[in-house]
Amino acid sequence: MDQRLLVYLDKICHSQSIATLWDIHCGAMQDFGFDRLIYAFSHFMTPNSFGPREDFLILYSHPAEYMQRIYQDGQLYEHSPMIEWAAHNYGACSWGWVQQNLSRLSPEARHVLEINSELGVTAGYTISFPETSSCARGVMALTARPGLSQQDVDQIWTQHGRTIEAMNHVAHLKIMSLPQQTDRAKLSARQREALEWVGNGKTNQDIATIMGVSPATVEKHLRIARAKLGVETTAQAILKISYLNQIRSPYG
Repeated sequence: MDQRLLVYLDKICHSQSIATLWDIHCGAMQDFGFDRLIYAFSHFMTPNSFGPREDFLILYSHPAEYMQRIYQDGQLYEHSPMIEWAAHNYGACSWGWVQQNLSRLSPEARHVLEINSELGVTAGYTISFPETSSCARGVMALTARPGLSQQDVDQIWTQHGRTIEAMNHVAHLKIMSLPQQTDRAKLSARQREALEWVGNGKTNQDIATIMGVSPATVEKHLRIARAKLGVETTAQAILKISYLNQIRSPYG
């Protein structure tokens, strides 16, 4: 096995935060010619949507201008041709797929292509990761550095595609094991603690005694936590923060 790959795997496996992992992964992909990346993950897909934007985990190394443009029109990003491909397929796909399917693209998808062309996002590969739940989907979009054509990228993939795909799978799986932060408001320490005790089977009265507050205060913490997470029940709140690896046993 290539020594650089071993070093990469060691660094990824020992990453303690998504920010650290993302820096390592972006640097590794640059070595293959991919200098701008977007990673997106949702636990809340439906047959017609990737779910609420606030519940996405989004990581990127594109300039801020590109991200602002692609997200400025509500859910325009969902109409990206390769995102539409990823919603129904797993594996790695050359962006040459777009040219082969131009006649099938919606007006919104063509608008995304115009933005991509204007900002130099024209060649690359997209990886859609297999998930155990039909409601979950992770996608990595690898944009080639300026000057590389799609033909150049396809040649890179012929030589190194299996390695690149494997590295992205490892990064994805490691991300899934780390605490994730979406655009939802962050829970306070007390709100999270109250949810953790509920998850351990405690009643509001039990939690009030443990936390040294009144049952009304416990319910206030839980109510605010539900609102921040965009759910109606405490059980849904616990499930959501469990998906995001933000909950642990209060026993330590």
